[in-house]
Amino acid sequence: QVQLVESGGGLVQPGGSLRLSCAASGIMFTINAMGWYRQAPGKQRELVATITNGDSPKYADSVKGRFTISRDYAKNTAYLQMNSLKPDDTAVYYCNAKGDYEWGRGEHWGQGTQVTVSS
Repeated sequence: QVQLVESGGGLVQPGGSLRLSCAASGIMFTINAMGWYRQAPGKQRELVATITNGDSPKYADSVKGRFTISRDYAKNTAYLQMNSLKPDDTAVYYCNAKGDYEWGRGEHWGQGTQVTVSS
């Protein structure tokens, strides 16, 4: 059983910052990549940023230069530092982990955390 627990969402004014955390726990699952996705009301879920073992982080064009994804491998935790937030960043943000079980690949999602950017 793998669990991803997100925290750090909330209400922030335009131009402000938030830091999201995603703590992964579970056994028999080796994480190869972690990422953040978001879903705004009436829109499809979209990729925000991903970080894969041994590779450079990747970002959606809309957040490049403003958001930074990082991982603490010892703590099995991923972070998303969000700066210069805009109202268009308002969405539920979901953590994602991809990896391997002994018997095959797996993918898991967190429960989501709300980010609201509004004055």
